[in-house]
Amino acid sequence: MQALSGGLGHNPDQMPKKLQRKIAVARPKTAAPAGRSEAGPRRLGGRRVTPRLMSEFTTQLAVLLDAGIPVTKCLRVLEGQMPAGAMRRTIGAILEDVESGTSLSESMAKHPAVFDRLYTNMVRAGEAGGVQEEILDRLATFMEKSEAIKSRVRGALAYPVAVLSVAALVLMGVFIFVIPQFKDIFEKQFGSADAMPPLTRFVIGLGEHFESTWYVYVLSVVLIYAVHVLLLSKVDGYRSGRDRALLGVPIFGALMRKSLVARFARTFGTLIQSGVPHLEALEIVNGSVSNSKLNDAVERIHGSIREGAGIAVPMGESGIFDDVVVNMVDVGEQTGELDRMLAKIADRYEIEVDRTVDATFKIIEPILLVFLAVVVGIIVFALFTPLLKLMESVRR
Repeated sequence: MQALSGGLGHNPDQMPKKLQRKIAVARPKTAAPAGRSEAGPRRLGGRRVTPRLMSEFTTQLAVLLDAGIPVTKCLRVLEGQMPAGAMRRTIGAILEDVESGTSLSESMAKHPAVFDRLYTNMVRAGEAGGVQEEILDRLATFMEKSEAIKSRVRGALAYPVAVLSVAALVLMGVFIFVIPQFKDIFEKQFGSADAMPPLTRFVIGLGEHFESTWYVYVLSVVLIYAVHVLLLSKVDGYRSGRDRALLGVPIFGALMRKSLVARFARTFGTLIQSGVPHLEALEIVNGSVSNSKLNDAVERIHGSIREGAGIAVPMGESGIFDDVVVNMVDVGEQTGELDRMLAKIADRYEIEVDRTVDATFKIIEPILLVFLAVVVGIIVFALFTPLLKLMESVRR
Protein backbone atom coordinates (compact mmCIF):
# COMPACT_ATOMS: atom_id res chain seq x y z
CA MET A 1 0.00 0.00 0.00
CA GLN A 2 1.16 3.52 -0.76
CA ALA A 3 2.19 5.81 2.05
CA LEU A 4 -0.91 7.01 3.85
CA SER A 5 -2.16 10.49 3.32
CA GLY A 6 -1.76 12.97 6.10
CA GLY A 7 1.59 11.56 7.16
CA LEU A 8 0.39 8.10 8.23
CA GLY A 9 2.28 5.32 6.51
CA HIS A 10 3.70 1.94 7.29
CA ASN A 11 6.39 3.57 9.41
CA PRO A 12 4.91 4.74 12.72
CA ASP A 13 7.53 7.53 12.86
CA GLN A 14 5.63 9.22 10.01
CA MET A 15 2.66 9.91 12.31
CA PRO A 16 2.15 13.45 13.59
CA LYS A 17 4.15 14.09 16.76
CA LYS A 18 1.02 14.98 18.74
CA LEU A 19 -0.62 11.66 17.90
CA GLN A 20 2.58 9.74 18.68
CA ARG A 21 2.65 11.34 22.13
CA LYS A 22 -1.01 10.47 22.67
CA ILE A 23 -0.37 6.82 21.81
CA ALA A 24 2.68 6.71 24.07
CA VAL A 25 0.65 8.09 26.99
CA ALA A 26 -2.09 5.52 26.30
CA ARG A 27 0.24 2.55 26.64
CA PRO A 28 -0.65 0.45 29.68
CA LYS A 29 1.49 1.04 32.75
CA THR A 30 0.64 -2.32 34.30
CA ALA A 31 3.67 -4.60 34.38
CA ALA A 32 3.45 -7.88 32.57
CA PRO A 33 2.22 -10.45 35.09
CA ALA A 34 4.52 -13.34 35.89
CA GLY A 35 3.49 -16.86 35.05
CA ARG A 36 0.38 -17.97 33.26
CA SER A 37 -2.89 -16.23 33.39
CA GLU A 38 -6.04 -18.08 34.22
CA ALA A 39 -6.60 -18.87 30.56
CA GLY A 40 -2.88 -18.99 29.90
CA PRO A 41 -0.84 -16.79 27.54
CA ARG A 42 -2.31 -16.75 24.05
CA ARG A 43 -0.17 -18.62 21.55
CA LEU A 44 0.13 -18.56 17.80
CA GLY A 45 2.68 -20.68 15.99
CA GLY A 46 4.32 -21.56 19.30
CA ARG A 47 4.97 -17.87 20.18
CA ARG A 48 3.50 -16.08 23.17
CA VAL A 49 1.07 -13.20 22.82
CA THR A 50 1.17 -11.76 26.32
CA PRO A 51 -1.75 -9.99 28.03
CA ARG A 52 0.35 -6.83 28.18
CA LEU A 53 0.85 -6.88 24.40
CA MET A 54 -2.88 -7.40 23.87
CA SER A 55 -3.71 -4.53 26.20
CA GLU A 56 -1.20 -2.26 24.44
CA PHE A 57 -2.62 -3.11 21.03
CA THR A 58 -6.18 -2.48 22.20
CA THR A 59 -5.36 0.84 23.85
CA GLN A 60 -3.47 2.18 20.86
CA LEU A 61 -6.15 1.03 18.41
CA ALA A 62 -8.76 2.89 20.50
CA VAL A 63 -6.60 6.07 20.49
CA LEU A 64 -6.10 5.94 16.71
CA LEU A 65 -9.79 5.33 16.00
CA ASP A 66 -10.73 8.15 18.38
CA ALA A 67 -8.46 10.44 16.33
CA GLY A 68 -10.64 9.75 13.29
CA ILE A 69 -8.18 7.50 11.45
CA PRO A 70 -9.71 4.71 9.29
CA VAL A 71 -9.36 1.22 10.73
CA THR A 72 -7.13 0.02 7.88
CA LYS A 73 -4.64 2.82 8.50
CA CYS A 74 -4.77 2.11 12.24
CA LEU A 75 -3.95 -1.55 11.69
CA ARG A 76 -1.08 -0.70 9.36
CA VAL A 77 0.43 1.69 11.90
CA LEU A 78 0.08 -0.85 14.71
CA GLU A 79 1.52 -3.63 12.57
CA GLY A 80 4.64 -1.53 12.13
CA GLN A 81 4.88 -0.85 15.86
CA MET A 82 4.50 -4.43 17.05
CA PRO A 83 7.64 -6.53 17.65
CA ALA A 84 8.27 -9.32 15.17
CA GLY A 85 6.27 -12.40 16.08
CA ALA A 86 2.77 -13.79 16.38
CA MET A 87 1.00 -10.51 17.11
CA ARG A 88 2.46 -8.71 14.11
CA ARG A 89 1.57 -11.62 11.80
CA THR A 90 -1.97 -11.68 13.19
CA ILE A 91 -2.46 -7.95 12.69
CA GLY A 92 -1.16 -8.32 9.13
CA ALA A 93 -3.68 -11.08 8.42
CA ILE A 94 -6.51 -9.01 9.92
CA LEU A 95 -5.45 -6.00 7.83
CA GLU A 96 -5.68 -8.07 4.64
CA ASP A 97 -9.19 -9.25 5.57
CA VAL A 98 -10.40 -5.75 6.45
CA GLU A 99 -9.00 -4.34 3.21
CA SER A 100 -10.92 -7.02 1.31
CA GLY A 101 -14.19 -5.92 2.92
CA THR A 102 -14.46 -8.10 6.03
CA SER A 103 -15.47 -6.40 9.27
CA LEU A 104 -12.89 -6.01 12.03
CA SER A 105 -14.76 -8.32 14.42
CA GLU A 106 -15.12 -11.06 11.81
CA SER A 107 -11.43 -10.77 10.94
CA MET A 108 -10.46 -11.05 14.61
CA ALA A 109 -12.77 -14.03 15.09
CA LYS A 110 -10.63 -15.97 12.60
CA HIS A 111 -7.77 -15.86 15.14
CA PRO A 112 -9.28 -17.29 18.37
CA ALA A 113 -5.79 -18.07 19.72
CA VAL A 114 -5.24 -14.32 20.02
CA PHE A 115 -8.72 -12.72 20.16
CA ASP A 116 -11.09 -14.70 22.35
CA ARG A 117 -14.91 -14.60 22.28
CA LEU A 118 -15.10 -11.80 24.82
CA TYR A 119 -12.83 -9.61 22.71
CA THR A 120 -14.53 -10.27 19.37
CA ASN A 121 -18.05 -9.88 20.79
CA MET A 122 -17.22 -6.52 22.32
CA VAL A 123 -15.68 -5.34 19.05
CA ARG A 124 -18.79 -6.54 17.21
CA ALA A 125 -20.99 -4.65 19.66
CA GLY A 126 -18.90 -1.52 19.09
CA GLU A 127 -19.29 -1.85 15.33
CA ALA A 128 -23.05 -2.26 15.63
CA GLY A 129 -23.41 0.78 17.90
CA GLY A 130 -20.92 3.01 16.10
CA VAL A 131 -18.85 3.41 19.26
CA GLN A 132 -15.90 1.24 18.36
CA GLU A 133 -13.21 3.43 19.94
CA GLU A 134 -15.20 3.69 23.19
CA ILE A 135 -15.67 -0.09 23.35
CA LEU A 136 -11.99 -0.72 22.67
CA ASP A 137 -10.99 1.74 25.38
CA ARG A 138 -13.36 -0.02 27.77
CA LEU A 139 -11.94 -3.38 26.72
CA ALA A 140 -8.36 -2.21 27.33
CA THR A 141 -9.33 -1.01 30.81
CA PHE A 142 -11.01 -4.34 31.48
CA MET A 143 -7.93 -6.27 30.38
CA GLU A 144 -5.59 -4.20 32.56
CA LYS A 145 -7.77 -4.57 35.65
CA SER A 146 -8.36 -8.26 35.03
CA GLU A 147 -4.65 -9.00 34.69
CA ALA A 148 -3.83 -6.88 37.73
CA ILE A 149 -6.27 -8.77 39.96
CA LYS A 150 -5.11 -12.17 38.68
CA SER A 151 -1.49 -11.19 39.23
CA ARG A 152 -2.24 -10.22 42.83
CA VAL A 153 -4.03 -13.49 43.52
CA ARG A 154 -1.30 -15.58 41.88
CA GLY A 155 1.31 -13.79 43.95
CA ALA A 156 -0.56 -14.46 47.18
CA LEU A 157 -1.00 -18.15 46.34
CA ALA A 158 2.51 -18.69 44.96
CA TYR A 159 4.46 -16.99 47.75
CA PRO A 160 4.06 -19.61 50.51
CA VAL A 161 4.46 -22.46 48.02
CA ALA A 162 7.72 -20.97 46.68
CA VAL A 163 9.13 -20.30 50.15
CA LEU A 164 8.29 -23.77 51.45
CA SER A 165 9.62 -25.43 48.29
CA VAL A 166 12.97 -23.65 48.56
CA ALA A 167 13.13 -24.38 52.27
CA ALA A 168 12.38 -28.07 51.64
CA LEU A 169 15.16 -28.30 49.03
CA VAL A 170 17.67 -26.59 51.32
CA LEU A 171 16.76 -28.79 54.28
CA MET A 172 16.95 -31.92 52.15
CA GLY A 173 20.42 -30.85 51.02
CA VAL A 174 21.45 -30.39 54.66
CA PHE A 175 20.10 -33.81 55.61
CA ILE A 176 21.73 -35.56 52.64
CA PHE A 177 25.14 -33.86 52.47
CA VAL A 178 25.88 -32.12 55.79
CA ILE A 179 24.46 -34.28 58.56
CA PRO A 180 26.23 -37.53 57.44
CA GLN A 181 29.55 -35.71 57.94
CA PHE A 182 28.64 -34.98 61.55
CA LYS A 183 27.57 -38.60 62.01
CA ASP A 184 31.07 -39.87 61.28
CA ILE A 185 32.60 -37.35 63.72
CA PHE A 186 30.16 -38.19 66.51
CA GLU A 187 30.53 -41.96 66.13
CA LYS A 188 34.31 -41.66 66.45
CA GLN A 189 34.06 -39.52 69.56
CA PHE A 190 31.11 -41.20 71.32
CA GLY A 191 32.03 -44.74 70.28
CA SER A 192 28.48 -45.62 69.12
CA ALA A 193 25.28 -43.95 67.99
CA ASP A 194 23.49 -44.97 71.20
CA ALA A 195 25.79 -42.72 73.22
CA MET A 196 24.65 -39.62 71.35
CA PRO A 197 21.89 -37.33 72.73
CA PRO A 198 18.36 -38.45 71.67
CA LEU A 199 17.72 -35.33 69.53
CA THR A 200 21.05 -35.81 67.75
CA ARG A 201 20.23 -39.46 67.02
CA PHE A 202 16.82 -38.40 65.64
CA VAL A 203 18.28 -35.75 63.32
CA ILE A 204 21.05 -38.06 62.11
CA GLY A 205 18.48 -40.79 61.53
CA LEU A 206 16.45 -38.40 59.37
CA GLY A 207 19.59 -37.55 57.43
CA GLU A 208 20.30 -41.23 56.76
CA HIS A 209 16.69 -41.77 55.75
CA PHE A 210 16.66 -38.89 53.24
CA GLU A 211 20.10 -39.84 51.94
CA SER A 212 18.87 -43.29 50.94
CA THR A 213 15.28 -42.49 49.91
CA TRP A 214 15.30 -38.88 48.57
CA TYR A 215 14.39 -40.03 45.07
CA VAL A 216 11.23 -41.67 46.41
CA TYR A 217 9.95 -38.27 47.58
CA VAL A 218 10.83 -36.59 44.29
CA LEU A 219 9.08 -39.32 42.28
CA SER A 220 6.08 -39.16 44.61
CA VAL A 221 5.65 -35.43 44.00
CA VAL A 222 5.88 -35.94 40.24
CA LEU A 223 3.44 -38.86 40.37
CA ILE A 224 0.93 -36.97 42.52
CA TYR A 225 1.03 -34.02 40.13
CA ALA A 226 0.59 -36.28 37.08
CA VAL A 227 -2.38 -38.07 38.68
CA HIS A 228 -3.88 -34.70 39.63
CA VAL A 229 -3.65 -33.42 36.03
CA LEU A 230 -5.07 -36.71 34.69
CA LEU A 231 -8.03 -36.62 37.07
CA LEU A 232 -8.74 -32.99 36.19
CA SER A 233 -8.98 -33.87 32.50
CA LYS A 234 -10.86 -37.16 32.87
CA VAL A 235 -13.07 -36.95 35.95
CA ASP A 236 -15.62 -34.12 36.13
CA GLY A 237 -16.42 -34.70 39.79
CA TYR A 238 -12.75 -34.37 40.74
CA ARG A 239 -12.50 -30.83 39.37
CA SER A 240 -15.71 -29.86 41.13
CA GLY A 241 -14.50 -31.33 44.42
CA ARG A 242 -11.14 -29.61 44.09
CA ASP A 243 -12.71 -26.22 43.42
CA ARG A 244 -15.09 -26.53 46.36
CA ALA A 245 -12.26 -27.65 48.63
CA LEU A 246 -10.08 -24.70 47.58
CA LEU A 247 -12.87 -22.25 48.35
CA GLY A 248 -13.08 -23.75 51.84
CA VAL A 249 -9.38 -23.28 52.65
CA PRO A 250 -8.89 -20.69 55.42
CA ILE A 251 -7.66 -17.27 54.19
CA PHE A 252 -6.93 -18.48 50.65
CA GLY A 253 -10.51 -19.62 50.09
CA ALA A 254 -11.84 -16.15 50.91
CA LEU A 255 -9.25 -14.60 48.61
CA MET A 256 -10.22 -16.87 45.72
CA ARG A 257 -13.94 -16.25 46.29
CA LYS A 258 -13.48 -12.47 46.20
CA SER A 259 -11.36 -12.67 43.05
CA LEU A 260 -14.00 -14.85 41.35
CA VAL A 261 -16.78 -12.40 42.23
CA ALA A 262 -14.67 -9.48 40.99
CA ARG A 263 -13.89 -11.24 37.70
CA PHE A 264 -17.53 -12.23 37.15
CA ALA A 265 -18.82 -8.73 37.84
CA ARG A 266 -16.14 -7.01 35.76
CA THR A 267 -16.57 -9.32 32.75
CA PHE A 268 -20.38 -9.49 32.81
CA GLY A 269 -20.75 -5.76 33.45
CA THR A 270 -18.32 -4.80 30.70
CA LEU A 271 -20.09 -7.02 28.17
CA ILE A 272 -23.64 -5.82 28.83
CA GLN A 273 -22.43 -2.22 29.05
CA SER A 274 -21.01 -2.72 25.56
CA GLY A 275 -24.35 -3.93 24.23
CA VAL A 276 -23.79 -7.69 24.25
CA PRO A 277 -27.07 -9.54 25.04
CA HIS A 278 -27.30 -10.95 28.56
CA LEU A 279 -27.49 -14.61 27.54
CA GLU A 280 -24.53 -14.35 25.18
CA ALA A 281 -22.59 -12.36 27.77
CA LEU A 282 -23.13 -15.10 30.37
CA GLU A 283 -21.91 -17.75 27.93
CA ILE A 284 -18.73 -15.73 27.42
CA VAL A 285 -18.33 -15.24 31.18
CA ASN A 286 -18.74 -18.98 31.72
CA GLY A 287 -15.92 -19.67 29.29
CA SER A 288 -13.59 -17.15 30.92
CA VAL A 289 -13.57 -18.66 34.43
CA SER A 290 -12.16 -22.02 35.47
CA ASN A 291 -13.86 -22.60 38.82
CA SER A 292 -16.59 -25.23 38.47
CA LYS A 293 -18.66 -23.82 41.32
CA LEU A 294 -18.84 -20.42 39.62
CA ASN A 295 -19.50 -22.17 36.30
CA ASP A 296 -22.51 -23.90 37.87
CA ALA A 297 -23.74 -20.57 39.26
CA VAL A 298 -23.42 -18.88 35.85
CA GLU A 299 -25.33 -21.73 34.20
CA ARG A 300 -28.18 -21.35 36.71
CA ILE A 301 -28.26 -17.60 36.11
CA HIS A 302 -28.31 -18.25 32.36
CA GLY A 303 -31.23 -20.66 32.73
CA SER A 304 -33.10 -18.20 34.94
CA ILE A 305 -32.80 -15.41 32.35
CA ARG A 306 -33.81 -17.74 29.54
CA GLU A 307 -36.99 -18.59 31.45
CA GLY A 308 -37.78 -14.92 31.97
CA ALA A 309 -36.80 -14.76 35.64
CA GLY A 310 -34.24 -12.51 37.31
CA ILE A 311 -30.56 -12.83 38.11
CA ALA A 312 -30.51 -12.13 41.83
CA VAL A 313 -32.27 -15.31 43.04
CA PRO A 314 -29.93 -17.88 41.42
CA MET A 315 -26.96 -15.73 42.46
CA GLY A 316 -28.09 -15.89 46.08
CA GLU A 317 -28.58 -19.67 45.89
CA SER A 318 -25.11 -20.30 44.46
CA GLY A 319 -23.20 -19.85 47.72
CA ILE A 320 -20.52 -17.72 46.05
CA PHE A 321 -22.14 -14.28 46.07
CA ASP A 322 -22.84 -12.65 49.43
CA ASP A 323 -26.00 -10.75 50.34
CA VAL A 324 -24.51 -7.36 49.48
CA VAL A 325 -23.74 -8.45 45.91
CA VAL A 326 -27.14 -10.10 45.46
CA ASN A 327 -28.99 -7.00 46.70
CA MET A 328 -26.94 -4.67 44.51
CA VAL A 329 -27.69 -6.84 41.46
CA ASP A 330 -31.38 -6.91 42.40
CA VAL A 331 -31.47 -3.11 42.60
CA GLY A 332 -29.59 -2.89 39.29
CA GLU A 333 -32.15 -5.13 37.59
CA GLN A 334 -35.08 -3.14 38.92
CA THR A 335 -33.62 0.24 37.98
CA GLY A 336 -32.18 -0.82 34.62
CA GLU A 337 -28.64 -0.05 35.75
CA LEU A 338 -27.28 -3.56 36.09
CA ASP A 339 -24.05 -2.72 34.26
CA ARG A 340 -23.33 0.18 36.63
CA MET A 341 -24.04 -1.97 39.68
CA LEU A 342 -21.77 -4.73 38.39
CA ALA A 343 -18.99 -2.19 37.85
CA LYS A 344 -19.40 -1.02 41.46
CA ILE A 345 -19.28 -4.63 42.68
CA ALA A 346 -16.11 -5.26 40.66
CA ASP A 347 -14.44 -2.11 42.01
CA ARG A 348 -15.36 -3.01 45.57
CA TYR A 349 -14.18 -6.59 45.36
CA GLU A 350 -10.94 -5.70 43.60
CA ILE A 351 -10.18 -3.42 46.54
CA GLU A 352 -11.13 -6.29 48.88
CA VAL A 353 -8.75 -8.61 47.05
CA ASP A 354 -5.90 -6.12 47.48
CA ARG A 355 -6.66 -5.81 51.18
CA THR A 356 -6.92 -9.58 51.60
CA VAL A 357 -3.61 -10.11 49.80
CA ASP A 358 -1.89 -7.56 52.04
CA ALA A 359 -3.40 -9.14 55.15
CA THR A 360 -2.45 -12.61 53.93
CA PHE A 361 1.18 -11.63 53.47
CA LYS A 362 1.23 -10.08 56.92
CA ILE A 363 -0.05 -13.34 58.42
CA ILE A 364 1.96 -15.80 56.33
CA GLU A 365 5.37 -14.14 56.53
CA PRO A 366 5.79 -14.39 60.32
CA ILE A 367 4.33 -17.91 60.35
CA LEU A 368 6.83 -19.08 57.72
CA LEU A 369 9.71 -17.32 59.47
CA VAL A 370 8.84 -18.89 62.83
CA PHE A 371 8.43 -22.33 61.24
CA LEU A 372 11.78 -22.15 59.45
CA ALA A 373 13.49 -20.73 62.53
CA VAL A 374 12.20 -23.62 64.66
CA VAL A 375 13.32 -26.25 62.14
CA VAL A 376 16.77 -24.71 61.69
CA GLY A 377 17.09 -24.21 65.44
CA ILE A 378 16.35 -27.88 66.12
CA ILE A 379 18.97 -28.99 63.60
CA VAL A 380 21.59 -26.59 64.95
CA PHE A 381 20.86 -27.55 68.57
CA ALA A 382 20.99 -31.28 67.71
CA LEU A 383 24.35 -30.98 65.94
CA PHE A 384 26.17 -28.46 68.07
CA THR A 385 25.23 -29.76 71.52
CA PRO A 386 27.44 -32.86 71.08
CA LEU A 387 30.19 -30.65 69.64
CA LEU A 388 30.14 -28.46 72.74
CA LYS A 389 30.38 -31.55 74.95
CA LEU A 390 33.34 -32.78 72.93
CA MET A 391 35.07 -29.40 73.25
CA GLU A 392 34.51 -29.44 77.02
CA SER A 393 35.95 -32.95 77.29
CA VAL A 394 39.01 -31.94 75.29
CA ARG A 395 39.66 -28.94 77.58
CA ARG A 396 39.59 -31.21 80.61
